[in-house]
Amino acid sequence: MHTAFSELTSLARGMDRASVAGEVVSALGLVLTVSGLQRAVGIGAHCTVEGSGGPVLAEVVGIDAAGTRLLPFGTWDGVRVGDRVSVTQGGAELRPDDAWIGRVMDALGRPLDGQGRLPEGAEPRALRAAPPPAFQRRRVGPRLSTQVRVMDAFTPLCRGQRMGVFAGSGVGKSTMMAMLARNAEADVIVVGLVGERGREVQDFIQDDLGAEGLERSVVVVSTGDEPPLMRRQAAWTATAVAEHFRDQGKQVLLLVDSVTRFAAAQREIGLAGGEPPTAKGYPPTTFTELPRMMERAGPGTGESGDITALYTVLVDGGDMDDPVADAVRGIMDGHIVLDRRIAEQGRFPAVSLLRSISRMLPDCHTPEEFAIYRAARRAAARYADMEELIRIGAYRKGSDADVDAAIRLSGPLDTLLTQGKREATAAGETFAALAACLDEAGIAP
Repeated sequence: MHTAFSELTSLARGMDRASVAGEVVSALGLVLTVSGLQRAVGIGAHCTVEGSGGPVLAEVVGIDAAGTRLLPFGTWDGVRVGDRVSVTQGGAELRPDDAWIGRVMDALGRPLDGQGRLPEGAEPRALRAAPPPAFQRRRVGPRLSTQVRVMDAFTPLCRGQRMGVFAGSGVGKSTMMAMLARNAEADVIVVGLVGERGREVQDFIQDDLGAEGLERSVVVVSTGDEPPLMRRQAAWTATAVAEHFRDQGKQVLLLVDSVTRFAAAQREIGLAGGEPPTAKGYPPTTFTELPRMMERAGPGTGESGDITALYTVLVDGGDMDDPVADAVRGIMDGHIVLDRRIAEQGRFPAVSLLRSISRMLPDCHTPEEFAIYRAARRAAARYADMEELIRIGAYRKGSDADVDAAIRLSGPLDTLLTQGKREATAAGETFAALAACLDEAGIAP
């Protein structure tokens, strides 16, 4: 009996699946309504619409009595009422391979670099996987050397940590990400460019990232002109690729630029699917999808590696209370704020020392390093308190010994933290230089 049941199971698995098809009944904006698929597909399933202009890949975003609502990964050009719609088996998965390192691809895993097809790995990986169980994960590991002076000293990054980078446009987010991709202590770098400007993709890959960064990176690109499904999926694809290498025991650095464009794509998808708008027009699923994606990064389990992740957040006008920025800040293990005023003064990376923090402090620094960090941060805060008075000449030297010391430290500290995009400094050298600046300013750690 058991043998017969096993043979029957094997036979059933080998049979071709029944073909289920529907047809287009209406098209309004980005939303296509299809009849005949309500009982055959679920939310997130992929379908193929056989339009006169060729097949169009689509995703199910809503189901109701009127039919199944689809959004395209391309455009609906050439699609007409009555066109056939079939279910795409295995559409919501990816097959990453080690040979993807050094390659550039789109959100669907198709090559963009002109170097031929991408080989497929043996194991499929779901684009929307669940994060590792909380009680099976390791704790965040030791400090990860980024060789970016301001980060190693003031906002240290640890293995398995998730950090948000908050900045306005044109303040140096992409350049900072490229510095990390070239110099950070990791086995594999996965870069997700979500909604990137088309003209800047080649600039980022060739100039900012460079050959040395690309040779150990996987770059997933979705440009701003692509449909919202492609922009959202670019972040999911980058995360799935990072999980592939993490499960091989590698230390992975995941860089996603930007979460704001991911949220904007999810807003378009949610509103098209009939969701009600809430804060600043974002539907509820936006604030559901953000933690679902970000929780997949972090420490691994058992013998697997870790995914250390940095997510950039575009804050219009420096509004740190924007709904997306506020939600991301609550999920992250720290945040780095890039200040336009600092960038205008010529210090890059334009990290605001007083508004940025790593939640891994003080444990990720040695006691000596933490003492140096604390003394420098205290002096920077004292200088910031008196900066306006100092600039207009209202402060008289000798009035306050701490302020005098902070003034002496200000110039050398700015010089130390100014770093070209192709410079790299070991963490030990950074702390030695910072200690020398404190000593010269007469500040005891």
